[in-house]
Amino acid sequence: MPIFMDRHNLKGMTAGDLAEAHRKDLQVQRKYGVKFLTYWFDEARGTTFCLVDAPDKDTAQCVHREAHGFVAADIVEVSLSAIEAFLGRINDPEPPSGSSSPSMDPGHRAIMFTDIVGSMEMTARLGDRMSTELVRAHDSVVRRSLKKSDGQEVKRTGDGIMASFVASTAAVDCAISIQREFKKYNKGNPEPIHIRIGLDCGNPVEDSNDLFGATVQLAARLCTSASPDEIIVSENIARECGHSDVFRRLTPRQLKGMALPTMSFQCAWDLSIPYE
Repeated sequence: MPIFMDRHNLKGMTAGDLAEAHRKDLQVQRKYGVKFLTYWFDEARGTTFCLVDAPDKDTAQCVHREAHGFVAADIVEVSLSAIEAFLGRINDPEPPSGSSSPSMDPGHRAIMFTDIVGSMEMTARLGDRMSTELVRAHDSVVRRSLKKSDGQEVKRTGDGIMASFVASTAAVDCAISIQREFKKYNKGNPEPIHIRIGLDCGNPVEDSNDLFGATVQLAARLCTSASPDEIIVSENIARECGHSDVFRRLTPRQLKGMALPTMSFQCAWDLSIPYE
């Protein structure tokens, strides 16, 4: 059966309320041939996201309707591998040691794209073998920074990496770490690597889009719009992080695929607090 993720707007609900609603879904699901796998609850934003194995969208909604009446505002078909990559799990989390209930993951994620500048020219100039070695060096630097910042690699994107983070602050810290690591790398190497980075954040399901569709699209477009050695973040990232001394507002720019000019911010990674 296909796998679906839905979004509920449940402002004012508590973690206890959602745990009870999930329990009721599990009681009713067998009647409809449905299996609810897990859920995410963002109390601050009033949103809940359920992951369900169901014959179709309508049948998944029938379980919610009978169990507790909280039907979803939107529902999209997803793959388990994508859920695992973006959100890190496909089943209910285990409670932390000494606790009877798991901590609530809001499902909200920051998405980061890296891209090697001039990779096609690099391949033409150096050849496949040498350019492949430089791509491996890029991957190694990015993955070390992801590990330090609790980021999760979603996939390789040809000449870069897409990653997700639970916290926007961690995503920005990781982007800063990556650029500073490449600055050090370039001082001792005859073939420097210059990259650009784009960041946005959002919810897994928004307005019947693909999984993190709008967030992924904007992060990728911001990355493409960045200059060599630059980090460009969305207005959402800048708002969540709140470091006015690190972010510089840019003139709204027209990004490919966007109907209106987009507000964005440059992260002054070379001038911000020294990174250890």
